[in-house]
Amino acid sequence: MIMEGPLIKYMIILILLFDGTLVREAHEFNKPVTVMECLSYADDHREAMATYREFENMMRNGYYLNDGRGTWQGVICDNKK
Repeated sequence: MIMEGPLIKYMIILILLFDGTLVREAHEFNKPVTVMECLSYADDHREAMATYREFENMMRNGYYLNDGRGTWQGVICDNKK
């Protein structure tokens, strides 16, 4: 039996700006979704707004936002902003 768990209301994207500020961008779903749906949406959103870049210095590798503000650090699927 698969336990579905709580339904999710928000996807919070963690962005590290180049000035060192950590930003939490909250996106509210129109209807509650499962954790797996939230994570799938986050993958799609990351692919649309960021590009993975590799450097000789591997510590710089990561998803860089296409708008030049900073880097994608992760996502939180939660019921609170």
